[in-house]
Amino acid sequence: QLQLVESGGGLVQSGGSLTLSCAASGSSLDSYGIGWFRQAPGKNREALSCISKDSGNIFYGVAAKGRFTISRDNAKNTVYLQMNSLKPEDTAVYFCGADAVSSVQVICGMGRSDYWGRGTQVTVTS
Repeated sequence: QLQLVESGGGLVQSGGSLTLSCAASGSSLDSYGIGWFRQAPGKNREALSCISKDSGNIFYGVAAKGRFTISRDNAKNTVYLQMNSLKPEDTAVYFCGADAVSSVQVICGMGRSDYWGRGTQVTVTS
């Protein structure tokens, strides 16, 4: 069974950058489309970016466009989210999801995933 573990979160000042990693074990990640999501206290889960199995199709949500970049290294069984120009409103728990059959539009648009990580906290100070 696929297991996902996020890392790379932390405390950063406004305008700073972080790179999050979503590492998979138990199965090969190249069989899954992957999405990055976040959830802040009292708010709904928000889709940030999703990437297809072969990186050929990428989707960015409104919050991620122009500032975040998703990528994957299937040889390392890892998907990344490079986040630049961070703002205090980016403070949230960030987590990844994996889906074997859904398109990136469905993974991000509907929050559809078969497997979820537990998340990593990102806190942006002003």
